[in-house]
Amino acid sequence: MGIVVQKFGGSSVADTEKLFGICKRITKEYDEGNDVVVVVSAQGKTTDKLIMEEAEITNQPDKREHDVLVSTGEQITISKLAMCLHKLGYKAVSYMGWQIPIITDNVHENSRVKSIDDTKILDRLEEKNIVIIAGFQGVNERGDITTFGRGGSDTTAVALAAALKADKCEIYTDVDGVFSADPRVVPDAVKIETITYDEMLELASLGAKVLHNRCVEIGKNFNIPIIVKSTFDENSKGTIVKHEKNLEDLYVSGIAKADNISRVTLIGVDNKLGATYKLFNLLAKNEINTDIIIQSYGEHTVRNISFSIKSSDLDKTLKMLDDNIEELTAKEIVHSDDLAKISLVGVGMANTPGVAAKMFEALYENDINMHMISTSEIKISVLVSQNKAERAMKAIHEKFIK
Repeated sequence: MGIVVQKFGGSSVADTEKLFGICKRITKEYDEGNDVVVVVSAQGKTTDKLIMEEAEITNQPDKREHDVLVSTGEQITISKLAMCLHKLGYKAVSYMGWQIPIITDNVHENSRVKSIDDTKILDRLEEKNIVIIAGFQGVNERGDITTFGRGGSDTTAVALAAALKADKCEIYTDVDGVFSADPRVVPDAVKIETITYDEMLELASLGAKVLHNRCVEIGKNFNIPIIVKSTFDENSKGTIVKHEKNLEDLYVSGIAKADNISRVTLIGVDNKLGATYKLFNLLAKNEINTDIIIQSYGEHTVRNISFSIKSSDLDKTLKMLDDNIEELTAKEIVHSDDLAKISLVGVGMANTPGVAAKMFEALYENDINMHMISTSEIKISVLVSQNKAERAMKAIHEKFIK
């Protein structure tokens, strides 16, 4: 038998009844002879409650102290779960990320795992303990608590699976796997039996909220099978994320939606070597992530450059550009907000002619204008008006997945 890592999200551990419920999943693997490592999130809406309490004090908290605060929710869950397992007659021990330790970089609120010391975990597994670890957090080399961003418990679980050379990593949630679209928006969405790491990484990065995108990166790099299952359905087979998919699977896997996107355009930028570099270097230095980028030419001496960003970064971006408009040689800066990004993803798209035309046809038939377009081998993304985003998602889904 081997090592199995299981992760349970906030809805799966929301109260005492649910904690005892997941014990059945945990002890089933344990009773079959496997070593079991469990990663848990904070219970229910605990993290949201902590952030609301933080906002009563300040809207601009120190990032270090923010991480100290929001990491406390998981500590409650791991101790309660250990107590539940003890009551059922099983040996269990709980640890915070810093106790392992899970070493991260120095970026607060969105840190990345650098290394994991597996000594303590392996020692406790050797003693036949079920090891329970707080998700979403680690510690940097200064000894400061860091967090991985919302959904980061997935990353904790897959990183531990990689460090421990686990046989699999099971992600338990309130949905029965990965769907072709958000079932709350597209009622006809179908469950995907298998999906590649690349497809899942694109969907997670493009707005699908089933898995944290960095956990998929780690799974791919270390070839850890990730199985997404429902906590509440004992017969759930879920979705397997792996390198290859079944031959009979559709060439399009899913459609994702990301809300609150803005487009910024610099008009009349001098057509000189280094002008584009200056712009995006300035954005990078100000920690502004850009997504879709389009460069177009007007007169032969100037060009227009457009890019998309999260709407939460719009005010900061516009001020920064206005302050540097002369250096950037732009004649004017314009922007559009209230946009959403709709993305079509599938590894089979690269070898299937006409995918873009079919997608654009679906939007045309539903009177939906595209503001920007971006493509790769396995993805086509378009920006549409926010108020037409759900209609766009349904139209594209109906065109490709029936």
